[in-house]
Amino acid sequence: MSYFFHKFEIMKKILVFLLLVTISLSSSSQEAIPAFQDGEWLRYRMSYSGFLKAGEATLELKEENYKGKKVLHAIGKGKTSSVVGWFFKVRDRYESYFDPKEVKPYYFVRDIDEGGYKKKKNITFDHEKNTAHVKDILKKRDTTISVTGPQDMISTFYFLRSYNTKNLKKGDEIHVNMFFDEKQYPFKLLFLGYETLSTQFGKVRTQMFRPLVQAGRVFKAKESVTVWITADDNKVPIKMRASLSVGSLRAELDAFKGLANPFEIVVE
Repeated sequence: MSYFFHKFEIMKKILVFLLLVTISLSSSSQEAIPAFQDGEWLRYRMSYSGFLKAGEATLELKEENYKGKKVLHAIGKGKTSSVVGWFFKVRDRYESYFDPKEVKPYYFVRDIDEGGYKKKKNITFDHEKNTAHVKDILKKRDTTISVTGPQDMISTFYFLRSYNTKNLKKGDEIHVNMFFDEKQYPFKLLFLGYETLSTQFGKVRTQMFRPLVQAGRVFKAKESVTVWITADDNKVPIKMRASLSVGSLRAELDAFKGLANPFEIVVE
């Protein structure tokens, strides 16, 4: 039991990380062509060492109204497979309501159940007062925290996708302030270069990134995470791999619909 708990505790982190980062980033100006739109839906399959199906994660976008504002409502879900669920059941749900142009979050929901470990928090961002009001529903506690230009776990994904990636050079680092679990964290991605991947959709040209995190926050220092995103105008995360002391965990794009731009395949 401890073996499975260890492996799927790591898989849980992969699910969270998929919602956090699998994206490319940034020069100084936003893209004229939108990278995402209302109706986009992405599904990822999770596997251990390339053969054991561990679970899946989905991300979808809906255009809605929030307190009189037009917003995009992003919903991220993660769950273990039926086989793995016998040992360690994960049912996670994350939501973000954010401005479609500036991609700044107004409201965030985290509702997770990971092998009996539960959290349910709602966060309201006030960008005029530079505060985040955290409502911990299970602990029945409210906290207001000072923040600077925050992104939540889900809005980070779309905020970074909205930026131009074409001028990045190998070794460039991208910096974002991300608010998570009542704290603001500096978050970085290191650009590694380009690679063409063979996928179930065909050969796809991608950009490679390595998340840079401090040990103990999301991943241990010995764990190496690499992210591949499509080098087209969608900038969709298509693969992620975490190299572990024993084996590896992978997340790969399994299905999609509603992309804002054509999904580019390399034709030889």
